[in-house]
Amino acid sequence: MARPEKVAAVKEISERFNNSDAALLTEYRGLSVGQIAEVRQALREADADTEYKVSKNTLARIAVKDLGLDDLIDLLVGPTAIAYVKGDAAAAAKAIDDVAKRYPVLQVKGGILAGKFISAEQARDLAKLEPRETQLAKIAMMMNQPAQLTVNALAALLRDLGSMLAQIVTQKESGELPEAPAAEGAPSEEGAASSEGQESSDSTGSTDEDAATGGEDTTKETSDRLDDREKEEE
Repeated sequence: MARPEKVAAVKEISERFNNSDAALLTEYRGLSVGQIAEVRQALREADADTEYKVSKNTLARIAVKDLGLDDLIDLLVGPTAIAYVKGDAAAAAKAIDDVAKRYPVLQVKGGILAGKFISAEQARDLAKLEPRETQLAKIAMMMNQPAQLTVNALAALLRDLGSMLAQIVTQKESGELPEAPAAEGAPSEEGAASSEGQESSDSTGSTDEDAATGGEDTTKETSDRLDDREKEEE
């Protein structure tokens, strides 16, 4: 029967896994107590909530098996310390990587990220990512950029339109802007007068011709009557 303290230790390890966003397993063989303290300090600077705990492999195996994290069982060999990350996993991985550059004996063996197993190579790649705050800032900038470009383009168009209208008003007031040409097909006053004069002349000419024709007809009629009267008298 398991001793109560071991049961409590397994429960504590399980709770740490459950309450973490990521967990990075490291081998600290060859590190002094002071150097392990440096790893803890680096992790806390990256994320104040990150814990770096040395675990007994036998108890940790029981905990991960109960949690269904069987992929971690083979990693729980040799001196093992686990970084329980509650924030930015990339920042934690980078913190461990920076310390490992000073103390090459410190090795990342793998871990869990968002409930998924990651290998040692994937953990090293995680350390190469930019911190979460930087990534979020870039995403926000990318999302805002198209809208900002649209606003700038519209503002430029409005400025150009306002400048154009101001120039037109200035030229209009100073008389530099030419008057709009008369519409095609609209008769001028001089043309209208000439047309009216021509029509009046044509009308007068027609009246005179009618009068002359009428006079000739009357004269002929009178002459014919005189001839008829002379014949009757004879």
